[in-house]
Amino acid sequence: MQIWRRWHRARGRGLGAAALAVLAAAGASGPVRAQDAQELEQRLRAVEARMAAQERRLREQEAVIAEQQRTIHALQAEPLDDQRAGGAVSRAVLTGLGPDRLLARETTPGPARAGGSGRGAERLLMADLSIGDLNPAPRHVGEAPPEESPVRQAAAMPEQAGVLTPRGQVLLEPIIEYSRTSSNRLVYRGVEIVPGVQLGVLEAGDADRNSGVFTLSGRYGLTNRLELEARVPYVYRSDRLTTVRQQNDAIARSQDVQGAGLGDIELALRYQLNTGADGAPIFIGAVRAKPPTGKGPYDVTYDEFGIAEDLARGSGFWGAEAGLTMLYPTDPAVIYAGLGYNHNIADDVDKTLGKVFVGRVDPGDSISANLGFGLALNPKFSVSLGYSHNYVFPTKTEIDGVLQESNSIQVGSMLMGLSYRLNEMRTLSANFEFGVTSDAPDVRFVVRAPLIY
Repeated sequence: MQIWRRWHRARGRGLGAAALAVLAAAGASGPVRAQDAQELEQRLRAVEARMAAQERRLREQEAVIAEQQRTIHALQAEPLDDQRAGGAVSRAVLTGLGPDRLLARETTPGPARAGGSGRGAERLLMADLSIGDLNPAPRHVGEAPPEESPVRQAAAMPEQAGVLTPRGQVLLEPIIEYSRTSSNRLVYRGVEIVPGVQLGVLEAGDADRNSGVFTLSGRYGLTNRLELEARVPYVYRSDRLTTVRQQNDAIARSQDVQGAGLGDIELALRYQLNTGADGAPIFIGAVRAKPPTGKGPYDVTYDEFGIAEDLARGSGFWGAEAGLTMLYPTDPAVIYAGLGYNHNIADDVDKTLGKVFVGRVDPGDSISANLGFGLALNPKFSVSLGYSHNYVFPTKTEIDGVLQESNSIQVGSMLMGLSYRLNEMRTLSANFEFGVTSDAPDVRFVVRAPLIY
């Protein structure tokens, strides 16, 4: 009878099947001694304590789930442009990621050309594709999502891709660049009577041009979709020119020329045109202005023969550029493409160089295009490959009152980028450019290390 009373009491308390089974087993064994009853009571209390602990854990899990649901509803209510404007490129990690550079445009002042402005073509380079977060680490069920850092990048692709600097943040980026260009020319001035018998002068020329540029770039997020950028370069150039003239005897002449100083400062605005929702590509529009702050090819000193004794560090002319960049995320890669037009404003030089008077000069405009992809190999390391081509229109120069026009220039380069994310706030990237046309530099190497504030 005592066992049945305990069984009914257990049912009244709402004990589980385990406790009822214990009572039933005890009742089935016959009369219960006092010692057995005490042991049974202790077992019932242990079962009740375990059930209370389980109820507390269930209430805690319900609170965690409710908090996660509130967070999800808040993210769903947040505008998509705010979620995406700061991210790298993967849709899973676009929220909160900031100054990842997908497309980087660099300007290298080119050597003075015959009848030209000496302006180097601007090229869209592989630089900072932050795709190290394209493969985020898995999370356990019920685990709250981690807080996103303002910079989570393993940069390796080109600049400005779908992810501009978040509103109110400042990004400082020191850039070190080295490029080398060499050319060899053989010119025959004379008459060939029969094959192998020539009357005239044979000239051979060799030019080795090296340049190093240190640029301090700063970006500021006006909004999550509008970014302001300024670049201040310091340029060092060293050229070695060798000319060999074959007449009766070979006459060789070598000339070493160096130049160092401030280059052309650049100011740019970039705007993210869309959010990339529903799998659509992300488009970035940009405008850039470049005043002639660096010493141009017509500002350097010349000797009496019209040979430059110094090297230009800038174009010498005002320039303005407009461009459009497309980013298409497709995990674990990002496909990018860009198109730009650069306009150089004509100006009156009105200087005598040697024995030649140079009047009005109209530098050739240029059209640039690029295509490539970036690939995340792991959460910290990424690589990118691409191709960039730049067509420079002829330059028109007034020399001694006669208008002369130079040849057009084709600058084609293969691009490769490597990037490693050192930590949540630091990324180191290296980018290589290999010329595939005669007008392009032989090789160009750029190292970047963005710092977020």
